[in-house]
Amino acid sequence: MADSVARSQNNNKERKTSRDCTVIREIYEHESSQEEFEVELDRALDSGVKTIVIEPSKLGDEASRWITCGNCLHKSAVLSGLGSLICARMWPEHNEIYMPMGFLSVICAGVYAISWQFDPCSKYQVETNMNKVPKLPLHSLTTTTPVILVRKDDARRKVLHNTVSLIAGGWCAYKLYKLHFV
Repeated sequence: MADSVARSQNNNKERKTSRDCTVIREIYEHESSQEEFEVELDRALDSGVKTIVIEPSKLGDEASRWITCGNCLHKSAVLSGLGSLICARMWPEHNEIYMPMGFLSVICAGVYAISWQFDPCSKYQVETNMNKVPKLPLHSLTTTTPVILVRKDDARRKVLHNTVSLIAGGWCAYKLYKLHFV
């Protein structure tokens, strides 16, 4: 037990951790190494580190897919909401064109709000351009394909997709009410 605690402390010293950058090293010491990687990523996400370098490919792929899914919901909410509003303006008599897009926008924004909005991973984006992150200790990595997460301010994008979705959903609800009850 004391031996594993000492090994863990040495690992923590070896791993680069600061407010600017955290490197999650791919060091397999025992059977539960994958869980340790996940805990370390959760700690880095919760602490708000600016850049996270993930060496374990499985963990990096999972984080990348999760961020991509959130981005897809965000973009779907914005684009379907804008499409709904533009179609409603161009063809106001064709409810079958703009109403499904408006309600899709509301659904995507709602799922994003429930599943992603409060997740610390939603504050990060996957960085693919290595020129944008020149101060990383890439020379000390044990893998050639790390996943790099960069913290981004997402307040404006949340306001954008919530506003567009609410306006599109409100307009569709108003037209539906007017169509059936007036």
